[in-house]
Formats: sequence, C-alpha cells, structure tokens
Amino acid sequence: MHRINRKSLCGSIVLLGLGTALVWSQSTQTLAGPDSKKSQAGVPVEPDMHEFMEYVFQPTYKRLKQSIAAEPENRKAWKSIKSDALILAEGGNLLLLHEPKDNGASWNTHSVNVRREGGLLYKAAKARDFKVARKHYEAMLKNCNACHQDFADGEHQLAP
Repeated sequence: MHRINRKSLCGSIVLLGLGTALVWSQSTQTLAGPDSKKSQAGVPVEPDMHEFMEYVFQPTYKRLKQSIAAEPENRKAWKSIKSDALILAEGGNLLLLHEPKDNGASWNTHSVNVRREGGLLYKAAKARDFKVARKHYEAMLKNCNACHQDFADGEHQLAP
C-alpha cells in the first residue's frame, strides 16, 4: 500500500509540473502577442552601430585591456577578466543582430570570431591560465581590427 501512495504522489507531481508548464507557455504567448515569433529572433535596442560599439564594447574593452595587461595576482582580478571576456563573447551574438546591408557574410564571420575568441578567453580565465587567456585576447582584438578595417574604413584600431 505504501508503494501505491508513493507512485500516486510522483504521478501527481509530474502532472502538476506539466500543467504548470502548459499554463505558463500559453500565458507567455498571450503576453507576447501575435507577432511574438518574429520578435523572438532579436531586435537591436540601439540600431546605430557607432552608438552600440561605444556603449557596449568600448567600456568593456578598456576595462579588459587594463586588467589583462599583467598576470592577475588574485581572484578579484581574474573575476574582472572573466566578466569582461564573457560580455565581449556574448557581444559577438549581439553583433549578429546588426548585420549590415552590404557584406553580411564578412560581418557574420567577424561576429562569430569575436564570440569564439571571447569565449576561449573566458574559459582560459576560468582556468586562470594567463598565457592562453592573453593569446585569445590578442586573437580577439586582431579580429576586431579586421572588422574595423572592413566596416569602419580602418578607424578604431585596438591595441592589446
């Protein structure tokens, strides 16, 4: 008899969970509106690329440049590198939302490279491997500069 109650309890919990998920998914669709599938693809908040770069990438790059100039001595310094590396890596995903009218394939390649190198930098910082972190930091900047060459007439070149 004890086993039946246990099975009933587990079954009830599963049904409750499924019911809650169903209700939540329906309410989310209602709140999102009829065009929610279109908006879920991502729409930039700031469509101007100069503004986007100035307020998302520039401050993060400047902090990271300072914190990765020398091998970090403590956990707090590594945390700063990890944070900025992750922000820049995820920024690569955001760049994909800003595809220009011309040369989109090149833009997407640069965006994916920022994401990849920033992600590898983040992983190296998590492992506290300064040599590898620095390598991926410089590779990321090389890619940023190549993108700036292609899309900003060579302006805004970044120094490691």
